[in-house]
Amino acid sequence: MTGPVTTVVLAKAPEPGRVKTRLCPPATPELAAAIASAALLDTLDAAAGVAGDTVVALTGDRAAAVGAADLAAALDGLAVVAQRGEGLAARIAAAHADAAALHPGRPTLQVGMDTPQATAELLSHCAERLAEPGVDAVLGPATDGGWWVLGLRDPLAATALHGVPMSTAETGDRTLDALRAAGLRVALAEPLTDVDTAAEAVAVAAQVPGSRFARAVAELTLRCPEVSV
Repeated sequence: MTGPVTTVVLAKAPEPGRVKTRLCPPATPELAAAIASAALLDTLDAAAGVAGDTVVALTGDRAAAVGAADLAAALDGLAVVAQRGEGLAARIAAAHADAAALHPGRPTLQVGMDTPQATAELLSHCAERLAEPGVDAVLGPATDGGWWVLGLRDPLAATALHGVPMSTAETGDRTLDALRAAGLRVALAEPLTDVDTAAEAVAVAAQVPGSRFARAVAELTLRCPEVSV
């Protein structure tokens, strides 16, 4: 049986003009932030379905976020740590380290807020892969060349990401190379699409009908019927 893991959600408070800016246009900054808020809340729900605890590594002003009250309710009772470090790779490594300090001896499973289609079942499957003999890390490729999930049997191994360029078409491959160069045996999770563009938002929303994310994207397509996959 798989033991508990610490699910780490790396997130940015969904403030208008500071999140999902590639949705604008056709979305307004407020609607883009509403879509980001829905994605984050759905991701927190999925994380809650994984055996163990959730740690949220957060940046931004929660009070200025779209859906601030819903976000506050979702974060109530969860460990929330501030993101720290220069650059995304450093912040990811710090989030794993902070989660390990809060829950010593547990592996970590880290996701962002760009894949609201990642269900509790899928995340639990990643945790199960991480518990398999001969597996030190789980990496889920993203279709844009990045990655959407990183599981580590030893959370401090996230320091291997230092020097890996983030948010590029080579990030996934470079991350895999860095993990293997650090001596880690890596299992790959199924690829998912990160939501960056309006077309990607529509495509992902179709995979999760009835979700907060799908309802928020429906508002986008209602206002902008020309948006399509």
